[in-house]
Amino acid sequence: MAYTSSEATDMTIKPVLTKNEKRLLKEKNEMARKRHDFKRQEWFRYLKLGESWRKPRGKHSKLREHQARRPGVVDAGYRGPRLVRGLHPSGFREIMVYNPDDLSKIDPSREAARIGSAVGSKKREAILEKANELSIRVLNGGNSNEH
Repeated sequence: MAYTSSEATDMTIKPVLTKNEKRLLKEKNEMARKRHDFKRQEWFRYLKLGESWRKPRGKHSKLREHQARRPGVVDAGYRGPRLVRGLHPSGFREIMVYNPDDLSKIDPSREAARIGSAVGSKKREAILEKANELSIRVLNGGNSNEH
C-alpha cells in the first residue's frame, strides 16, 4: 500500500538539535552500541535468577572485585553525555501518551509521543490520527499502513 502524504511525514520528522547536541547524541549512540550487556552474576547457572542486573555483594565475589577475567560491572564510567542523557536515539525526548488530549502538551520540535501499553486499538488509532494532524512523531506507532 502507498503512504498518504500525512503518513509519510510521520517517518521523516526529526528533532531540532544544536550542532553540539547532534555531536553528543552521535557519541551517546556509539557508546550504547559498544556497551556490552550487564548480566547478573551466575545468570547462566540458575534459570531462576534471570539476566537482569543485580549488584554483586558476596565476600569472595570475583565480579565485585572487578577481576579482569570477569564481565564488566555497572559503573559511572558507562554513562552518556549529560546534555543528551535520557533522550531517544533519534534525539527526541519521550512523552508517554494515553489519550489524544495528551498530544496537546507535546512540543513537536523536541518531543515525541510513546503510546502507553494499556491503550486499546480504538484509542491508539485516534492518537495516531491526531499525531499526524499535529505533525508529532509517535515512536511506537507501528506500521503506518495498518491504520
